[in-house]
Amino acid sequence: MSAPFTGSALGRVVRSGVGRRRVQTLVVALATLMSVASAVVAGSLVVASSAPFDHAFARDRGAHLTAQIDAGKATAAQAAATARLPGVTASAGPFPVTVVALTAQGGGHLPELTVAGRSSPAGPVDRLEITAGRWPTAPDEIVMPPQGPPDASLGATVTAPGGRTLKVVGQARSVTGSADAWTTPAGAAALRSAKAPATAQMLYRFSGSPGKSALAADRAKVAAALPAGALAGAQSYLDAKYVADRQAATFVPFLMAFGALGLGMAVIVVAGVVGGMVGANLRRIGILKAIGCTPAEVVRAYVAQALVPAAAGTLLGVVLGNLIAYPLLGDVQQVYGTTGLSVAWWVDAAVAAGALLVVAAAALVPALRAGRLRTVEAIAVGRAPGTGRGRRAQRIAGRLPLPRAVTLGFATPFARPVRSASMLAAVLFGTAAATFAIGLAVSLNVIGAARDPAANAAVSVMSGGPAPQGPGQGPGQAPPPAAPGQGLGQGPPLMDGAKVGAAISAQPGTASFYGTRTAQVTVTGVVGAVQLRLYQDDLRAGAYEIIAGHWITGPGQAVVPTRFLDMTGHRIGDTITVLDQGTAVRLRIVGEAFDLQNDGMRVHAAASSFPVAGKRNAAEEYLVRLKPGVSTASYLSGLNRALEPLGAQAVPTADDVSSVIVVLDSLAALLTLMLVTVAGLGVLNAVVLDTRERVHDLGVCKAIGMSPRQTIAMVLASVAGLGAVGGLAGLPVGVALHHLVMPLMGDAAGTRLTAHMVAVYHVPLLVPLALGGIAIAVLGALLPAGWAAKARTATALRTE
Repeated sequence: MSAPFTGSALGRVVRSGVGRRRVQTLVVALATLMSVASAVVAGSLVVASSAPFDHAFARDRGAHLTAQIDAGKATAAQAAATARLPGVTASAGPFPVTVVALTAQGGGHLPELTVAGRSSPAGPVDRLEITAGRWPTAPDEIVMPPQGPPDASLGATVTAPGGRTLKVVGQARSVTGSADAWTTPAGAAALRSAKAPATAQMLYRFSGSPGKSALAADRAKVAAALPAGALAGAQSYLDAKYVADRQAATFVPFLMAFGALGLGMAVIVVAGVVGGMVGANLRRIGILKAIGCTPAEVVRAYVAQALVPAAAGTLLGVVLGNLIAYPLLGDVQQVYGTTGLSVAWWVDAAVAAGALLVVAAAALVPALRAGRLRTVEAIAVGRAPGTGRGRRAQRIAGRLPLPRAVTLGFATPFARPVRSASMLAAVLFGTAAATFAIGLAVSLNVIGAARDPAANAAVSVMSGGPAPQGPGQGPGQAPPPAAPGQGLGQGPPLMDGAKVGAAISAQPGTASFYGTRTAQVTVTGVVGAVQLRLYQDDLRAGAYEIIAGHWITGPGQAVVPTRFLDMTGHRIGDTITVLDQGTAVRLRIVGEAFDLQNDGMRVHAAASSFPVAGKRNAAEEYLVRLKPGVSTASYLSGLNRALEPLGAQAVPTADDVSSVIVVLDSLAALLTLMLVTVAGLGVLNAVVLDTRERVHDLGVCKAIGMSPRQTIAMVLASVAGLGAVGGLAGLPVGVALHHLVMPLMGDAAGTRLTAHMVAVYHVPLLVPLALGGIAIAVLGALLPAGWAAKARTATALRTE
């Protein structure tokens, strides 16, 4: 009886196996690398998507409550004394604040901004992040929000009412949105209009993480500690948290789907590689057992042969994943409005450990098969396929009216059904990933086009200079929300609708146009302000995507987003009462719109439902669609000549693309590329094993006249059928995954999706996707097909 193997002897077996099977070693390493890299990217983004606001809030010491105090009713000392109230753990202020409408350097009106006066961005509460430039040190300097109006960017000059100019010296962000812009305390006091009340701001942090009811009680304490009526208003951090978390939640279903695909792909490829190694080394396994290797040692040897390249691939995959994740996290920071997102060390550790466990588990099943093989049987059988395997398939394929090299290739998969099943599964997963990702991209593009009908207009008309632009907002989008309590008669400068509308209508090339106005109103039964958006002229041109019901067709009707219905409990057909400056207007809900703006708390109605004395035809903005073939530049030139005497100006509508959609599209493309590459590696491994096992047969074929081109055709034909079947099987999997994930993403964003946002798979899209399985299989087999074609006949015939 042979002596049992020592540890060093077993190590030599592992090293020998890894060194001899270079292609399989490389496939395992690359497959693991791609899977780990995609898992690191997905995992880091999932972590970033899980409460990104909470991380930023804790880091920047965000304010739980931002209180606006009437400085005419409470002194600075009285405001500062509220910092000693029970439950207050930290406070900042009082800071002077004012609401001001600035004019940009180019003459355009900026949205009204809440400007706070602070001597420093630091402090015990609400530490501001300077994203560009520096903090103001003089009263004539101001810091604007990041991604603010282009004509009020860093270095620009803005003008306050009364002609006072300020230079933009920096950009800053508040995690809780305590203000829109900042200057020095003296600068904020100088910006206040003589008619506006003096207002001070206090920022509070309370113990723990107070909820809605606790914050309401804390607000009541602050109000009671001040003179009667001194607390003019208060903003809760929960509002900012809701917006950030809702955006973050849209990423999670998408990333979980890709994570499941990546995990399945890694298992398939590794199991296929190790299974192929076992099947191709039956004689070697028998010899190892004959010289004293126990079944357990055989199992360990083959698991180790998978783990060695997997460990190298895991290490490189973690590095690659971090390199890819960091720029993507930068994009996500812009989406969430947070900073400091990075790949957590434990994500790298968890992904690396999980990958090695998955590889070990995937390798264990075929390794156990190797351990159970009988010594004599393994030596006798060797590595050739079982006798008669695939013969029937060869006879059937031989009857096809195709070249003999192609029919030989078609029959090849039946000789190794287990290996062929592994290759089929890899192609299936790769096709499913591509189908899901392309469907996701199409759905996101449909959603991007539907989220704001103003994007369909070529021209925007507003009063004064260029159209106002808020942070992340281009011309042609809805104007920024009015200040709380601001009614229809108190918004941005209005245009004479009758005269401006007549000028637009008379301009050659006008296809349709409509006017809009926006205000903050209250709705009976709804806590807090609701944005009201009014339409005039061609109501149909301003229609949002309708989920249920229909768009407004006249006065007395309202269309609301999904979240408004969910928050209020109303349904289509119900009547709501809108209060505007003491006037009550009843509107019947006739439709549910796909509208994510203003957190879904908006009411769309016809302007004729809200007649305001002397301003029945007034509008803040006009959106114009042009006839086909009309030049936007020439149209603007002619229209501006007509609008100049009316105090209005036309500008091209900005092509605004949602940052969320951009990030999701980029992630889908990247992760799909990785998964398709892993699928191709699985095919490559299987074809290499088949080619090596059949090298003697290839030599015989070459000896009787098979050309290198026919050899390539035979190898490619051996995978083309599997690619076609895998592609067809992967299509419904990808479609089903898309139909599962898209509604979940919509729910996370607070809206339902329309049917055509989800049902994006049509014949022109499905046909190339079905052929994608063949493309994956053929691309994976190209390299070994080239090797087979270059093999010398004499060398192949000598190989057994």
